[in-house]
Amino acid sequence: MGPRFLSAKVSIFLAALCFASLSSARGDVGGIGEQPLASIAIHKATVALHDSASVKAYPLVLGVKVRFLIWVTVDLQYPNASGDDWVGVFSPSKFDGSTCPPVNDPKEQTPYVCSAPIKTGKASLKFQLINQRADFSFALFSGGISNPKMVAVSNSIIFAYPKAPLYPRLAQGKSWNEMTVTWTSGYDIKEAAPFVEWGIKGENQVRSPAGTLTIDRNSMCGSPARTVGWRDAGFIHTSFLKDLWPNTLYTYKMGHLLSNGTSIMSKSYSFKSSPYPGQDSLQRIIVFGDMGKAERDGSNEYNQLIKDLKNIDIVFHMGDICYANGYISQWDQFTAQVEPIASTVPYMIGSGNHERDWPNSGSFYDTTDSGGECGVLAETMFYVPAENRAKFWYKTDYGMFRFCIADSEHDWREGSEQHRFIENCLATVDRHKQPWLIFAAHRVLGYSSDSYYGSEGSFEEPMGRQNLQRLWQKYRVDIAFYGHVHNYERTCPIYQNQCVNSELNHYSGVVNGTIHVVAGGGGSHLSTFSNLTPSWSLYRDYDFGFVKLTAFNRSSLLFEYKKSRDGRVYDSFTISREYKDVLACVHDSCPATTLAS
Repeated sequence: MGPRFLSAKVSIFLAALCFASLSSARGDVGGIGEQPLASIAIHKATVALHDSASVKAYPLVLGVKVRFLIWVTVDLQYPNASGDDWVGVFSPSKFDGSTCPPVNDPKEQTPYVCSAPIKTGKASLKFQLINQRADFSFALFSGGISNPKMVAVSNSIIFAYPKAPLYPRLAQGKSWNEMTVTWTSGYDIKEAAPFVEWGIKGENQVRSPAGTLTIDRNSMCGSPARTVGWRDAGFIHTSFLKDLWPNTLYTYKMGHLLSNGTSIMSKSYSFKSSPYPGQDSLQRIIVFGDMGKAERDGSNEYNQLIKDLKNIDIVFHMGDICYANGYISQWDQFTAQVEPIASTVPYMIGSGNHERDWPNSGSFYDTTDSGGECGVLAETMFYVPAENRAKFWYKTDYGMFRFCIADSEHDWREGSEQHRFIENCLATVDRHKQPWLIFAAHRVLGYSSDSYYGSEGSFEEPMGRQNLQRLWQKYRVDIAFYGHVHNYERTCPIYQNQCVNSELNHYSGVVNGTIHVVAGGGGSHLSTFSNLTPSWSLYRDYDFGFVKLTAFNRSSLLFEYKKSRDGRVYDSFTISREYKDVLACVHDSCPATTLAS
């Protein structure tokens, strides 16, 4: 029989899709959500080049008109094709042992392949590539993913503008009238000066300089981030656009001024500046956690958010951002995927276990969930208005909202630095101007009837409520949001395990308890619930979804839980009240005694 062509049926393995997890559906609370690339034993790869095997990729030059996203055709031929053959995409295209870091142990064999692929597929004719500042090649492997044998390597292909400024991420600055723009490029400051050209739409544009950060292998805390998962993350630039007019449409471009006086510019983007704190206007907030990238699970969250983007003002992604887990290439993949959202509205993130946790690195939990990243990638790739981005807690104001964002991967207990920050954030808001007070963290520091928490008998992250519920009650927090558990759940207004309001869908009058919401169904594998449904649990959903808050004014707030599959509302409630209702004393919210006569 003559040479056989591999099946033309596309069967993407999805090892590059960083939101996916190959572990059980119990969720993050019980164990690590494995990065699919980790399932490939790339360190065991051997070379078994076959004369009759070939891999050809085209076009050779990508993105002449579109700079960052392109479909590539890959033609495969292999006479000994079998069901466990697969194709890996490597970038840079040279990935043999010469690029490996030194092996310290003389008994350890130097691997032939020391870099994990950024994507994989089997018998695929089409791959979608993004600009990642280097060339690409495709390798055909037999032997499955546990014993890979490389039988053919393709030609290299490259983007026409590999260093171009890409993937802008907006974020609120430290003041209400400041917007930050963070992006990635291949330009070192020695060869080009980064800047943002911006201004009110239709008016003169100005240029603001940008700072530049880099990440090196030595800043990673362990493997795979330091070893097979390592990939140069490029240059990360952030510019601060100051003194913005409230509620005004601005346009912007990222640029790099070359030494010859010419500039390399991105395409044009736009955003609407934030309202003045306390401004009485329509304000719409999106909250979710644990998304990752792509849609292996059937979730269409990105699509739903993009469809409704004109009705969204700001997004909060509360930890477990892309589940790269030490495979650095996935941060480019993620920032490219959220670009339509993050380039248009502020994309505020929180720190989760898959960004931060690593033994002996200062994280509160001594796990390996970050894959050796120990927070460095999240802290660098995204801006947050924290005093110290290594301590990922911060406050941010958006019109009638005050958000107090906690970092559950650092100590939050009473007496800690973070506990003092949380109290200060809650205490310093003017509830007449900003009546809607929101607390958020990645891990469930409040209430969840997830099966893992149920088996522990706590229905919470240990030590969470006992250290924080006094603050929630004292400062009358409206809603507390969490991720980590991959489902949706809403409680009644609650204090000390007791519902303080019997209503289900409308709350009015005095603020006498906090509503706790788990919104961790952003896209990662779903988590099951406990068989026991506590009395405080009003709505539970084993599905993917997100929350939307709409403040119509200082007296009326709408809460909606929407499923990712169709964008329809499946749970909702409203809050109606006056300023005097926030001031009223309820249990443990006012001093026990008063000097008033």
